[in-house]
Amino acid sequence: MINTLRRLWYRHKFTHSPYRTLFDRYRGDELVSLDCETTSLDPKNAELVTIAATHIKANRILTSQSIHLTLQAPGSLDANSIAIHQIRHQDLGEGLGEQQALTTLLEFIGNQPLVGYHIRYDKTILDRYFLRLFGFALPNKTVEVSHLYHERLERLLPNAYYELSLEAISRHLDLPIPQRHDALQDAITAALIYVRLKHGDIPSLRSA
Repeated sequence: MINTLRRLWYRHKFTHSPYRTLFDRYRGDELVSLDCETTSLDPKNAELVTIAATHIKANRILTSQSIHLTLQAPGSLDANSIAIHQIRHQDLGEGLGEQQALTTLLEFIGNQPLVGYHIRYDKTILDRYFLRLFGFALPNKTVEVSHLYHERLERLLPNAYYELSLEAISRHLDLPIPQRHDALQDAITAALIYVRLKHGDIPSLRSA
């Protein structure tokens, strides 16, 4: 998320750009759940492999309005990164170029708040790409579902230990546990967690 001064500076810099409206405050009622698959767990060096996002409106997840973008194989895609996300060079043969993929993503998310699991990691990487290719970092606010979950449990049982893996949170909230981690599945899982925490009752801690 960018601060007010930076937002004003971006609005001035991009006054005559089609991207100017990105730096207006978002006043709608939708959010976007987002997830990225990358070549590394280091946000300073990780390169994008896939990006997925889906819209959330009130207590509905609009999966029919999802995107799942595959990029061309980055130079740092090696055996170690393949072991993480199971995406090989041959799987990326028809991937999009960086500019095309990020333009598509930007058209999809606009300036809506971004929901996710470890969303700051994803946004840090995306900001690096957007700064290089577009000249600005994403202005979108972020919502971390693991923080929302922890805050809800902290009110019920202060100072207790809570497992905050995606699987553990899903299990406790009686949500489908993702069988395979890909960007779209993780984006949908994060969206389900968000909707359950915002619009549903949290199950008893005994069921965690």
